[in-house]
Amino acid sequence: MKKTLFIIGFLFIILAGVTATNLNKREQRDINKLNVVTTLFPLYDFAKNIGGDQTEVTLLLPPGVEAHSFEPKPSDIAKINEADLFVYTGKFMEPWAEDIIKSVTNKNIKFVDASLGIELMEEKSKEQKHNNEHDEEEDAHGHGGIDPHIWLDFDNAKMMVNTIAEALMEKDPQNIPLYRENAENYKAELTKLDDEYKKGLAFCQSKEIIYGGHYAFGYLARRFNLKYYSVQGFSPDSEPTAKDIIDLVDQIKRKQIKYIFYEELTSPKIAEALAGETETKMLLLNAAHNLSREDFKNNTTFISLMKQNLHNLKIGLQCR
Repeated sequence: MKKTLFIIGFLFIILAGVTATNLNKREQRDINKLNVVTTLFPLYDFAKNIGGDQTEVTLLLPPGVEAHSFEPKPSDIAKINEADLFVYTGKFMEPWAEDIIKSVTNKNIKFVDASLGIELMEEKSKEQKHNNEHDEEEDAHGHGGIDPHIWLDFDNAKMMVNTIAEALMEKDPQNIPLYRENAENYKAELTKLDDEYKKGLAFCQSKEIIYGGHYAFGYLARRFNLKYYSVQGFSPDSEPTAKDIIDLVDQIKRKQIKYIFYEELTSPKIAEALAGETETKMLLLNAAHNLSREDFKNNTTFISLMKQNLHNLKIGLQCR
């Protein structure tokens, strides 16, 4: 956070120097399109699908960068300052966003907290907690005990789509019919995806997701009546204790778990250690915070990532 505050202060010093550059970039953009800046990949994909040809959507996270370690640069803050809309997930996912919002000088920008109206889960419920207590240092590097991965419940994703669509319609009233139609079409796709998950995960030999990454899939597990165990807290940099590993290894062996899931864009060393100790196989489970450079280049979508997750879950949980 100190680094972020320093950056924000530094921005005021260099803002005069970047203004001319930003004006040139603005001239190069189509002035008839709304300039939308988003923080995470789900927001980027939602906004693109809703806005269509009437928006220019920018993903603030560089492809391949892990979301939790991201710190905005002065050039990122300048991008936000030139936007018509800045869309973020909320203070628990992007704790730096509120400080940036206070520093922005563009009075016409609309700030969109996509978590509005969504009931947030605590980090771990009693049913999901895997007998490990997180110390104060880990919580300080996490999300304040709140799970911000709201887009992994597709009903929440639909609420996020509504929030973004309403912001676009407010900013660009002449294209209200387009934004409304696109939002409804995309929500229909999310409903279809939700149905595919319900059917695909209805009959499985196992109902337990063992995740060798940070805690991200609480919403998905709750939505589809699965048990979810993560050996880490919310921070991908947190390290599990020896007892955490031993307890989880015992559980995997006792319940004859066949697959360990690992996360995107971070080292899979914990999942590899669990798999090696228990002779299980590994499968990717992608929380979709951000895309790899290759996926971004190939125009991978949120829907396609979630379908790949379903494919791997059906294998890992041995579903019929």
